[in-house]
Amino acid sequence: MNNKVTVTIANLDYTLIAPEEDGYIEKVGAFVDEKIRQVMKDSRASLTDGAILTAVNITDIYFKERLISENLRVQLKNSMEELSKLQAELSEAKRQNFGLEKELQKLTSQPNHHTQTN
Repeated sequence: MNNKVTVTIANLDYTLIAPEEDGYIEKVGAFVDEKIRQVMKDSRASLTDGAILTAVNITDIYFKERLISENLRVQLKNSMEELSKLQAELSEAKRQNFGLEKELQKLTSQPNHHTQTN
């Protein structure tokens, strides 16, 4: 179900309709308002120019965050592969250790056939 929320951006009210929660939609509106105010405060640009510059700035943020996200995905994939490799090595080491413990137990439980002479 879509939610209908009115947000104020650059002193103008906009009614947004979206499936997200009201709080989320308000947060998005507040973010855009903040970004457009930052562009407009030091500029004599028209509201249209300010909106376009704001769109460029937000798109820049978006692309940078997307790049960071992709890098994190690659790092996570590499870490998961390394973890899988280490788990396999650990499993093999445990298997070898178990075999060596059994062999040691077998050797220590056998009677000693060597006699010590003085």
